[in-house]
Amino acid sequence: MREPGFWHGPASLNAHLLKPLAALYGAIAAKRLQRKGLNAGIPVLCVGNYHVGGAGKTPTVLALAKLLRELGETPVVLSRGYGGKLGGPVRVDPIRHAASDVGDEPLMLASALPVVVSRKRAEGVPLARAQGATVILMDDGFQSPAVVKDASLIVIDSERGLGNGQVFPAGPLRAPLRPQLARTDALIIVGNGSAAASVATEIAAQGKPVLAAHLKPDAAQVAQLRGKRVLAFAGIGDPTRFFNTLRASGIEVAGQRAFADHHAYSQAEIESLIAEAKRDGLTLVTTEKDLARLRDWSQQIVPFPVTLEFSDPVQLRKFVADRLFKARERKEP
Repeated sequence: MREPGFWHGPASLNAHLLKPLAALYGAIAAKRLQRKGLNAGIPVLCVGNYHVGGAGKTPTVLALAKLLRELGETPVVLSRGYGGKLGGPVRVDPIRHAASDVGDEPLMLASALPVVVSRKRAEGVPLARAQGATVILMDDGFQSPAVVKDASLIVIDSERGLGNGQVFPAGPLRAPLRPQLARTDALIIVGNGSAAASVATEIAAQGKPVLAAHLKPDAAQVAQLRGKRVLAFAGIGDPTRFFNTLRASGIEVAGQRAFADHHAYSQAEIESLIAEAKRDGLTLVTTEKDLARLRDWSQQIVPFPVTLEFSDPVQLRKFVADRLFKARERKEP
């Protein structure tokens, strides 16, 4: 879906009119958070958001997977497979599966580590363990009580923050903020903006870590694109951030096209973009997540990969190692 503009603006009539629905939705979501879930038997780290849309969960999952491997762990991602038609549980095969089968994010992640997709997350736990998982990395699912989490790391964009701070559909929050804050074990703030400052203050006041991070573009790809004029397009939670990252990397963005998150591109849309780029002498560029949905055109579109880097990697390493140790202490018979 494309987020309505009033979610990220000052108080509006639309948000006010939707408050009764938001109160009902929020009450149901808050009650759902209290349900007991399945004990996976191995540590479970969840990467989530307080709100709908993206803020950098996928790069965070990849960064955590790298750290876990450095710690001698075997992480397996567990995802609901949003946008895919397979209910699972199934291990994602980048060769056999398409984004329409398992979702774009799981397909992208599966090129780097094992990924299990299961519409009912608890049912995916045995398959994740069968893949040799010593740790399950949940990609999203913070508001789902299906599986007990040993640590929930919440990602928030420093420029967008929480929008108008209202619960869906009056705003972007998936549940009332207070119970979500109480279940947060660490906050990851991406970027140098100040929109997440109030949330960071509350998390820090609870004695929980607030971790600063930034998205770092792939140096080789940046070098390849510098000096070229590009037509950039993206169907992610915040396409503007992608366009700004290109410009901040010294790449000339001659044109840009924004689509809704997880947008299912039609053949006509892609052929139109390719034709426009060819006509104007532009290089067609998109995100890795978008390209996962566009494998038939991958030779004509340049991906722009990014990684998440933490300002204090030692703090993150200590937090994760401590949580794994405590989780295993609790799970010992």
